[in-house]
Amino acid sequence: MKRTERLFAIAEYLRGRRTGVTAEVLAERFGVTLRTMYRDLDALRAASMPLSAERGRGGGYALDKSYSLPPVNFTAREAALLVALGTFAVETRLLPFEETLQRALDKVRAALSTSAQRELVGRLEELAFVGIPSQPIAKAVRTAVERAWFEQQPLRITYRDASGIPTTRDVRVEQVVMERRETRINAFDFAKNESRSFRLDRIEKAEVIALT
Repeated sequence: MKRTERLFAIAEYLRGRRTGVTAEVLAERFGVTLRTMYRDLDALRAASMPLSAERGRGGGYALDKSYSLPPVNFTAREAALLVALGTFAVETRLLPFEETLQRALDKVRAALSTSAQRELVGRLEELAFVGIPSQPIAKAVRTAVERAWFEQQPLRITYRDASGIPTTRDVRVEQVVMERRETRINAFDFAKNESRSFRLDRIEKAEVIALT
């Protein structure tokens, strides 16, 4: 990676974190010596980038939260890997939030130049993934779970257990777990006052609610 490319990559990395990152971590991340990283950080400051450094535990280098960079420019190589992995996740139902992922992939493609888009098509034809699709999940359930998870809102689900008996539960999503054959959520069950695991393909209904 050329130095100019590395400087942009460091800025993007710091913008994505917005929390302190030590020079040691940055040097390891970008495969350079600590001395080189300090020089790169000085170069970013010289370019009027609002880079600050905090000492102590949890400190490090960070960009001012109000700072924004120009739109991200993907190379065909970077876009090919992102689109291929995203497409694989959709086709195998690995990630339940299909619509959001598809929109993200469209934005990746749209960020490419015409020539890079043509190259992307060729690269995608040379990448192949083989996997076992997870169990299908109703679109309305996927939409409700996604909203509850991202917005940190409680969720009311109608869940069918292994015996086929449906029950209604109010839960808060704590984690989305994706395996080869199934996707599930680990969620806090308000009624039972404990965390439980729920397979998404067994959720018959789901809606975001406001608990009183």
